[in-house]
Amino acid sequence: MNRKKICLAVDLGASGGRVVAGVYDGTRLNLSELGRFPNLPVRESDGWHWNLDELFAQVKQGIASSVQTYGEAVVSAGVDTWGVDYGLLDADGKLLCAPFQYRDGRTQGMQAAAFQRMPRETIYQRTGIQFMFFNTLFQLLAESPARLKKARRLLFMPDLIHYLLTGVCATEKSIASTSQLLNPHTQTWEQEVIKAMGFPMGILGGLVDAGSVLGELQPDVAAEIGAKHLRVIAPAGHDTASAVVGVPAEEPEPVFLSSGTWSCMGRELKRPAISEASFRANFSNEGGAFGTTRLLKNIAGMWLLQESKRAWDAAGKPVAYDDLTRQAEGVAPFAALIDPDAADFQAPADMPAAMAAFCCRTGQTAPADFGGLTRVIFESLALKYRYVKESLAQITGKPIERIYIVGGGSQNHLLNQFTADALNCTVVAGPVEAASIGNLILQLYALGEIRSLAEGRSLIRRSFETNVFEPRNTGAWNDAYARFQTILSA
Repeated sequence: MNRKKICLAVDLGASGGRVVAGVYDGTRLNLSELGRFPNLPVRESDGWHWNLDELFAQVKQGIASSVQTYGEAVVSAGVDTWGVDYGLLDADGKLLCAPFQYRDGRTQGMQAAAFQRMPRETIYQRTGIQFMFFNTLFQLLAESPARLKKARRLLFMPDLIHYLLTGVCATEKSIASTSQLLNPHTQTWEQEVIKAMGFPMGILGGLVDAGSVLGELQPDVAAEIGAKHLRVIAPAGHDTASAVVGVPAEEPEPVFLSSGTWSCMGRELKRPAISEASFRANFSNEGGAFGTTRLLKNIAGMWLLQESKRAWDAAGKPVAYDDLTRQAEGVAPFAALIDPDAADFQAPADMPAAMAAFCCRTGQTAPADFGGLTRVIFESLALKYRYVKESLAQITGKPIERIYIVGGGSQNHLLNQFTADALNCTVVAGPVEAASIGNLILQLYALGEIRSLAEGRSLIRRSFETNVFEPRNTGAWNDAYARFQTILSA
């Protein structure tokens, strides 16, 4: 290659976003962060929404900064985000309202309403998706009938930002799969479920594969940003799907843990694995890049610590994440355990108080100090990962000896070590910016710079370092796991 190519990954998570430049010289990929910003929901009269105008302004600013820095070497950009949330466009292509935030309370009771229209088992057999209260299916059941009547197109969050950039309406398959409205075998809309729920089929438009070129920037956007002929490429729109592309695995069908606000743990497969066992264990079969399936389960993740820190900060006792980890290292192990996915922790006003109440209800004494509660979170997460690992091995019939942890949580050495201990397997941690890296790999694929997922992962291994954690003290963790299972069964 005679000159470097710069691709831009816009990675939007549920708590913050970033714009990252991927500098590719034909041999290695280097990252340069161009902008990082918070992503905070806003309260309106009808509930919690995402501040799409602010998000889009930050995206444009990040792209503009890259063009100012790198000039015409910037050739493409693509957006990945969290799953399930969407915007509705009217006949003029205008948003009917700001997208709802997935934790908004409007979905309360919607699962029961859905199961009256189609049995739970049938929905799962047709979509293969884990039941969670905020899935798009349940959000649409809670949607305003008047708004649905006016709607002409539904776009998920990454597709919506691509639309604002290009004017092109296209729905990428991996983000569509999070909706619980897509058939995982055919990768087309599941019409029987959509019909049973009474949703207007016309709002669900054409689907595209990850790595599809959508088009160039709209003229007014290009003028504002100062970019000419920049191509917008749909990566795997779901950030977990992009993060899994960013796993530096050599083996086929790697086991992964994407660790952030949510932990998404699973295995990359060549085809869906929908069975009675996967239904009972509530596993998702989400679409991946290059025709793969991500058999996974969502776990509460660092949300527990983020909300705890928010409560401590609000109480006038601010503490840094690194300090919380250091304090947790010095605390006695297994003082108390919680189920990270208990309903108690879905949207509490005060996370530390919710954890204390859970401990009291289960006959335990919650630590009163920051370090003790942080250790409870980390140990409980590691034990929940073990629980999911055992289900995953049972569903696939394949043993698990190595797990790849990517995302922001891969920086936490204490949680990584706890995970290796609890799962009794090797943990490979990193790269941190796996979602951005996977996003960039798919852009390079669309541009013809790489030819396959294996080639992309080889590039990742050449370009980014990882850390390896081996299990230790497994006997104590086995004893703790027996306690943890008792708490889950209760």
